[in-house]
Amino acid sequence: MKPFTYERARTPAEAAAAVARHPGAKFIAGGTNLLDLMKLQIEAPAHLVDVNALALDKIEATQEGGLRIGALVRNTALAADERVRRDYGVLARALLAGASAQLRNKATTAGNLLQRTRCPYFYDTNQPCNKRQPGSGCSAIGGYTRQHAVLGASQACIATHPSDMAVAMRALDAAVETVKPDGQRRVIPIADFHRLPGDTPHIETALEPGELITSVSLPKPLGGTHIYRKVRDRASYAFALVSVAAVVQRDGSGRVALGGVAPKPWRDAGADATLPQGAKAAAARLLAGARTTEDNAFKLPLVERTLAAVLGQARSAA
Repeated sequence: MKPFTYERARTPAEAAAAVARHPGAKFIAGGTNLLDLMKLQIEAPAHLVDVNALALDKIEATQEGGLRIGALVRNTALAADERVRRDYGVLARALLAGASAQLRNKATTAGNLLQRTRCPYFYDTNQPCNKRQPGSGCSAIGGYTRQHAVLGASQACIATHPSDMAVAMRALDAAVETVKPDGQRRVIPIADFHRLPGDTPHIETALEPGELITSVSLPKPLGGTHIYRKVRDRASYAFALVSVAAVVQRDGSGRVALGGVAPKPWRDAGADATLPQGAKAAAARLLAGARTTEDNAFKLPLVERTLAAVLGQARSAA
């Protein structure tokens, strides 16, 4: 780990300004991803701004009938919240499917959204990676690609986003609330928060330099049956090969988002409209334009089968 300086911020605006003031600075809260990356020298921030003292650890009702989740709410607390379990069950289930209990106790809402890919080539500093070193190349292309993206990838990067929580947030149409270094606040729809790689895979979100996530807001409850199903190589502490977050109404309508298949949580409004027609129609729309390799072509039928299981579970619950 390389030397770095450290400070504790007292307000969100102060934290944002501190990161903007120090080139190469990073925010730190739970540190469950950042510290690992620092130890491997994948991340080498010159300055860390600790945001744990900020009053961003509450879950509160909004005037619109939804919930506002503070950026520092731990994953364990969010999954256990009575309102989340009752009205946003897909989110609670997605959180409990991620990582381990120890990590969920430390990981924060904002940090979960910002966690970086688990592509093995990203973690191997002996291999070229455009996320680590822009312009160096993508070792995954032409390499072993079982875990990699079949949707939304580019010639510069085929990594997937690892978050379970973000997939559920995408299904719920959450919004990310931020503060900029000048104190200006803005709201970013979750659909626009994570970026596709294109030619700049190292730019992973819509955040500007120094911009700090302060909360995530959920709209009023959707009702229906909430399901999160995660298919992985082992039953715990593993990232998704394919995951499905779904909210299904009694008439079969609803919304669905996929994880494990793209550089961001994947959702298509056209696929939502086809849910009453069944898994085959919805999967065909979701997977339109998919590009596979010999290693990851299995993800396409796996998406359809997982979606079919989810819709069957929803019908049984209804």
